[in-house]
Amino acid sequence: MRECISVHVGQAGVQIGNACWELFCLEHGIQADGTFGVQANKVNDDDSFTTFFSETGNGKHVPRAVMVDLEPTVVDEVRAGTYRQLFHPEQLITGKEDAANNYARGHYTVGKESIDLVLDRIRKLTDACSGLQGFLIFHSFGGGTGSGFTSLLMERLSLDYGKKS
Repeated sequence: MRECISVHVGQAGVQIGNACWELFCLEHGIQADGTFGVQANKVNDDDSFTTFFSETGNGKHVPRAVMVDLEPTVVDEVRAGTYRQLFHPEQLITGKEDAANNYARGHYTVGKESIDLVLDRIRKLTDACSGLQGFLIFHSFGGGTGSGFTSLLMERLSLDYGKKS
């Protein structure tokens, strides 16, 4: 199989991700709780949705995604939103204080406290993949989390996963 893992970082990344996953679900006939709708069986003759979704033992489809923010407000909106049942709670990661629009805080101080947990959750998703194609990273270039933490995350991902040859 050919799987992609989405990583949504910071306020912008999480908000974009929330909108994207709603569209992915609509496109593939997956309801907000991760189950197929009644008409989805007719629409979904192919299994292309498995690129972005994994299937649990009870037939629920869960996004191959992690949402990360160094402060909880935006991720809490996902936890309380329409698609709250779609994501496994371990995929929604928050810290206690934000990076205050400061690259250095996102990369060197506050971000350092969360990076190992985020990489562990990503590792769990990659372990469940048989043909990982890569990562889709959604983030802003501004802000401390979007810029600084994403930079740290991509450095670590390149060390752990490298390039395919």
